[in-house]
Amino acid sequence: MSTSPSPTVSFVTGSNAQIQRRIAFSAWFSRLCRCATYFAVVILAVLLGSVFVSSAKHFHWDFITTPDSASHDQAGILSGIWGTFWLIFYTGLLSIPLGVGCAIYLEEFASDSRLTRFIKINLSNLAGVPSIVYGILGAAVFVKSFEAIKGKQISIAGGLFRLGLDAPYHNCIITGALTMTLVILPVIIIASQEALRSVPSSIRAASLALGATRWQTVRHQVLPAAMPGVATGVILAISRAIGETAPLIMVGVITFARFSPGGIESPVQLVTQPHRIADAPFDQYTAMPVEIYNWLRQTPADDWYPVAASGIVVLLAVLLSINSIAAVIRYYAARKIQW
Repeated sequence: MSTSPSPTVSFVTGSNAQIQRRIAFSAWFSRLCRCATYFAVVILAVLLGSVFVSSAKHFHWDFITTPDSASHDQAGILSGIWGTFWLIFYTGLLSIPLGVGCAIYLEEFASDSRLTRFIKINLSNLAGVPSIVYGILGAAVFVKSFEAIKGKQISIAGGLFRLGLDAPYHNCIITGALTMTLVILPVIIIASQEALRSVPSSIRAASLALGATRWQTVRHQVLPAAMPGVATGVILAISRAIGETAPLIMVGVITFARFSPGGIESPVQLVTQPHRIADAPFDQYTAMPVEIYNWLRQTPADDWYPVAASGIVVLLAVLLSINSIAAVIRYYAARKIQW
């Protein structure tokens, strides 16, 4: 018994002319997107090429190992490197536990109430606030607070202990780190929330069904599975903090510095002179983006532009190194996920 072949099923409907128009439109749209991509890549290559070519006139090892100078021939970025290091260190120390902890609470423990929804909506709004607004807030709150407590002591336990708050400078690294924490905290919270939402709800249900508590489920199942996304969000936020200039200027960062916070100018001093580590957070500082901004304002511009370009190269190298570390962390964290 012969059977007739089943008719071919086509998901493309319409007349032949309509189909041809759709194919032509798809081809033109693909070409347009390709041209836009090539245009963006070319612009980026031209800008980076210009920066690297200009930096060749001044970039050398002494530029990294010497502090700033009033002479363009002797200017270095060492003070900015150490200032950025301490600033990002304390910013991460404050923002990462707060941001990830807040995201865990909002996604895993908080009830779906009006207050929770209100907080989530405003976190998204805060992530889009210009950074200079946080700089104004930091200058009004943190800098003024350090000015108020400068040289004073706080009595603890009825005068049994006294805590000295004799910070020598109100525009120190701590005030900058607190301000930068405000800048990147919404970004970390939102990125961590998205990473936690990406974990299948069946994982939570299975863990709870086996007798695990809510905290055990979050700690041993949800958080490890979300760690690649959390790490990505944290690194992106830290990268943003490294490149910020406006908030630091608002809280009083110095644009010209021939010293490093705490007098530490070498990683060796962190081991040989550990007492300087305690002085660093309360010392004045500068940062790499601020130094680059200051060099671009100097005259004659033809002499200082190669110095600024060299600073941009160092800043890009730091950012690429951090992103590479994040990629490695994401890779190994994803390999450890076993369900």
